[in-house]
Amino acid sequence: MTSTNDDHRHRQFSDSDSESDHGHAGSSSLLHADLSNSIFKSYLEFTNQSSPSASDLSKIQSFLTSSSSGALSCLICLERIKPSHPTWSCSSLCFAVFHLACIQSWSRQSSDLSAARATTRLPISSQHASEISTWNCPKCRVQYSRSQIPKHYHCFCGKLQDPPSDDPWVLPHSCGEVCNRPLKHNCGHNCLLLCHPGPCPSCPKLIKSKCYCGAVSEVRRCGFKNFACNNLCSKRLQCGVHKCAQPCHDGPCPPCAARGAYACRCGKERQERECHDREFRCEGACNRALKCGKHRCEKGCHEVGGCGECPLQGKRACPCGKRVYEGMPCDVTTPLCGATCDKTLSCGLHRCHERCHRGTCMETCRIVVIKSCRCGSLKKEVPCYQDLACERKCQIMRDCGRHACKRRCCDGDCPPCSEVCGRKLRCKNHKCPAPCHRGACAPCPVMVTISCACGETHFEVPCGTEMDQKPPRCPKQCHIARLCRHGSNSKPHKCHYGACPPCRLICDEEYPCGHKCNLRCHGPISPPNPEFTLKPKKKKSIHQAEYTPGSPCPPCPELVWRSCVGQHVGADRRMVCSDKTQFSCDNLCGNPLSCGNHYCTKTCHALKDLSATPFQKERSNSCEECHLPCQKERRPTCSHPCPLPCHPGECPPCKVLVKRSCHCGSMVHVFECLYYNSLSEKEQLAVRSCGGPCHRKLPNCTHLCPETCHPGVCPSPDKCRKKVFVRCKCQTLKKEWFCLDVQAAHWNAGSDPRDIPKNQYGIGLLPCNSACKSKVQVVDSELHSRKSKVMEEKEPETEKNVPKRKKRRQQVQEGKQISRLQKIVVAMKWILLIVTLVVVLIAIANYGYKGLMWLSDWMNEVEEQRQRRTYRRV
Repeated sequence: MTSTNDDHRHRQFSDSDSESDHGHAGSSSLLHADLSNSIFKSYLEFTNQSSPSASDLSKIQSFLTSSSSGALSCLICLERIKPSHPTWSCSSLCFAVFHLACIQSWSRQSSDLSAARATTRLPISSQHASEISTWNCPKCRVQYSRSQIPKHYHCFCGKLQDPPSDDPWVLPHSCGEVCNRPLKHNCGHNCLLLCHPGPCPSCPKLIKSKCYCGAVSEVRRCGFKNFACNNLCSKRLQCGVHKCAQPCHDGPCPPCAARGAYACRCGKERQERECHDREFRCEGACNRALKCGKHRCEKGCHEVGGCGECPLQGKRACPCGKRVYEGMPCDVTTPLCGATCDKTLSCGLHRCHERCHRGTCMETCRIVVIKSCRCGSLKKEVPCYQDLACERKCQIMRDCGRHACKRRCCDGDCPPCSEVCGRKLRCKNHKCPAPCHRGACAPCPVMVTISCACGETHFEVPCGTEMDQKPPRCPKQCHIARLCRHGSNSKPHKCHYGACPPCRLICDEEYPCGHKCNLRCHGPISPPNPEFTLKPKKKKSIHQAEYTPGSPCPPCPELVWRSCVGQHVGADRRMVCSDKTQFSCDNLCGNPLSCGNHYCTKTCHALKDLSATPFQKERSNSCEECHLPCQKERRPTCSHPCPLPCHPGECPPCKVLVKRSCHCGSMVHVFECLYYNSLSEKEQLAVRSCGGPCHRKLPNCTHLCPETCHPGVCPSPDKCRKKVFVRCKCQTLKKEWFCLDVQAAHWNAGSDPRDIPKNQYGIGLLPCNSACKSKVQVVDSELHSRKSKVMEEKEPETEKNVPKRKKRRQQVQEGKQISRLQKIVVAMKWILLIVTLVVVLIAIANYGYKGLMWLSDWMNEVEEQRQRRTYRRV
């Protein structure tokens, strides 16, 4: 055997319990490699093979793997079997290992139940039932007798009692010697392995053996001495004519299948049939003439000469058999004897009461008898052929001790319980599928395979103990490819249970900003193989990892210089590259506004950029809008401000309508400001003229300027040629002068014509005469009389014209006097109302009290009358 294969096979039996640290793992693997080598050494040297047969040693390897990994468990108590625990192993089929105490308790309970069941069902004594009682293996259910209950702790091969458990180089529960148990198939050889659990492998010795048909001889292993040569069998078949046409095979040859035409036994019919089925009988009767010559054979198809004598010859009896006739010819019918038939009927108790008759007796016995039902609770007269059963249900408990029989009219021999047990097994995963029974249920027969990720190293444990087991450690390299970017450069690791360990290399992945990630690799980790994954117990992690496997790279942690949101010079800060937070430098923005005339006065803020990302556009803030009025000088110059807010470029033309009166002021002209201001001064004066008379009053008189509408002062105001009436002081005399003469007269009189009112203009310039004085006197007398009349008319009106404030003051005083009277009246009314209410309440209380007293007296009278009536009745 080569060392490579030996090492590969020995590494399969690694101890996962001892591999928690690196120092102890090496010695453990070496220990179990030497242990496996010592067990298989003699077998491999004798066979001179590179590796033992997997079919012969699979169970042994499974037991060794379970034992070396500490996963060997007892099916009864589901506890681990330690090297120091006494054990017993089944030697029939399953070779399962149990605690000695557990199997002893199990076997005694099972044999006691078997003895109790036999005592109740069979007419035997309890001692005899105890002797013949049996018990079953908890796993394979093979029967053992009571005498086979284990009493001592033996090694696997059975040679040594109480084998030592302190030798690390000997398999636990083994004696360390050669097994030497007889091998299967009774070949005469013994097992060459060291004392081991499980079945012994096939015999490895070389012998000369023949094939099944005996035509070929070869040197083969004793355990595999039976073989087929793949040639035709050619053995003579049972028919003695044909030979076997099948390939070399084990066991007897099949029946001859050659087809041919064969006759039946009587020779009347021929059929094509197979050679092994050539002898057959036809369905017709023989119908050959018997020796008497009067009757024919009524038998079925049979060989020639087998008809026999006529059955009606010799002694003959009547149908009931009581009277015998001799010497009667065979063709004469036997007469009836006339006696009672007296044959036993089908019931076996009564006889036929009819006279001797031909044919069968009546099928059903109709004699009325008294019968009891099976349970004995009912007796009744019924015909003999009829069975009697009552409707009472049997309440006897069955063997299980949990369910009643419930059969109708049971005879007391209750059948075994047909219900399924259904109790939960100790594995807590399955229920007992056996019929309902007494005692403990059989252990769960399911075995759970625990293996590594690749499946090369595995062992079986009883159902219910898988969560307490650790997976085996496989020496092979993990075949799962890494999913991170270092898959080809990562260090290989051994096959493991669960997910692959995280990659220890630096991530070195480039960020979009150009920097590289300096953390450990945090790419995705390949998931475990689901076929060979066992859910491990959860362990709380105390230290939190700096990264999460399978997560993207964290934000870039590099420090870079970054300007403020307003991009001011000298306001840069050192920030983390991945931190996209914008900051303000607290300076004024200073950017030109959209009007182009002013500057932004906000604090430093982000500027809007058409090429920015949507996120930057959301975070950006435009400069303030200029709400000032436009302060530009308009061209051509005008006094109107621009109607638009502050804006870039030239102001629009001024379309304001300007009102300009004519020079004389009689008319108002409306011009567009742009048109009016675009004219020269002369053109403006010409445009403003209305073209009519001046209509301005001259400065020295009340007349209008006679010139056409003109700018400036009216020319020659002292040369007015208008006619004016001049009067004396009493206005009796009147003359018509030119206005310029009137002005000159006023100047001569020492008064300025501009200060004279219009109604006094030209009055007093003529001297009065005598006629003027008499007229003045008459006028004065008339004026005096008119004045006296007016005064008389005004005196009665003084009373009517009283001031409003005085009238209001008088009305308020009168109202105050009226309100005092009203208060007195209201107070009297309230007093009367209160008095009335008090009187009403007193009356109600009085009459209510009297009513209650009357009601009480009436109830007392009624009670007395009722009592009197009851006394009279008594």
